[in-house]
Amino acid sequence: MSPSRVVSLVPSLTEAVAACAPELLIGATDWCSHPAGLDVTRIGGTKNPDTARIAALAPDLVIANEEENRPADLAALRAAGLDVLVTEVRTLDQALRELARVLVRGCGLPRPDWLDAAEAAWRELPAAPVELAAVIPIWRRPWMVLGRDTFAGDLLARLGVRNLYGRHADRYPRIPVAELNAGGADLVVLPDEPYRFTAQDGPEAFPGLPAALVSGRHLTWYGPSLAEAPGVLAAAVAAAR
Repeated sequence: MSPSRVVSLVPSLTEAVAACAPELLIGATDWCSHPAGLDVTRIGGTKNPDTARIAALAPDLVIANEEENRPADLAALRAAGLDVLVTEVRTLDQALRELARVLVRGCGLPRPDWLDAAEAAWRELPAAPVELAAVIPIWRRPWMVLGRDTFAGDLLARLGVRNLYGRHADRYPRIPVAELNAGGADLVVLPDEPYRFTAQDGPEAFPGLPAALVSGRHLTWYGPSLAEAPGVLAAAVAAAR
């Protein structure tokens, strides 16, 4: 039987379900900002959800992600007798498959048109004019960057942006800013989440490097934003060349 009561612990998945069947959602995290005005019970953050409150909502399904949510919290929800669907998203292809699994198999919904549009948008990308090597910070104080096996890194690679730290042993390594500047990058890519880099906060740390300020939602979220993400990200990179 398809679920009629869903709690989402992932902002991307909250938006994905809401775009198809908002009536299914009864709970979401404090960070679930899309769509605007979503009227559901807030159950805390992705890293510190109120598991007792979630259990009290008696959802038919809880949707989560292996990176964004902690194993201990997911175990507590399962121990409370809840059905928990956990996604893994480290590439675009994985994201598209997992979205179909959540929406169609998990929630019993028809495959949405926006998912087909997202597949087409990324499949039909024009070839990048030239490959650019980039550092992609996600935090400062301390500086942290994208490392290996990340969804955002895969998206950028498809746009001709090669992550200088894409083969680092860590997925989100801490690298001193002096080392980032000395690595031979052509570009620094600065998203506005999880750290909110802006034109006044970030580019000054990379003197001489072009800075592409990009939408974190288009770079790191997997949901309806994927359909417009190629154009949005490509334009930001082109503007910084």
